[in-house]
Amino acid sequence: MKALLEQLKNRRLALGLKQKDMMLRIGVSRQQYQHLESKGNPRLNTLELISKGLKGELMLIPVEKLAIIKALLEEDAASTTRLEKKEAKNTLINDPWKNILESDE
Repeated sequence: MKALLEQLKNRRLALGLKQKDMMLRIGVSRQQYQHLESKGNPRLNTLELISKGLKGELMLIPVEKLAIIKALLEEDAASTTRLEKKEAKNTLINDPWKNILESDE
């Protein structure tokens, strides 16, 4: 259960969300969500609600397929990073003055 709760927290943080933001997304108070994320034992319908609030999908993956799924996810993350770097480079090539005169506010 701890691994699942850690995944929920990591996903929330990856989306740049605070625990209080979950109130608007899934309808639970910050305190309820904080308890759930730290040491809760959520029901299946609560997990489904949270997964939707975190723009995710709850699914059961057979153990024998887990390595394949993890490899695909890591490959996707690496591809996304390479694409982001390429897009940033293209932006600078096409517009080398971009963001130079903007303030740091």
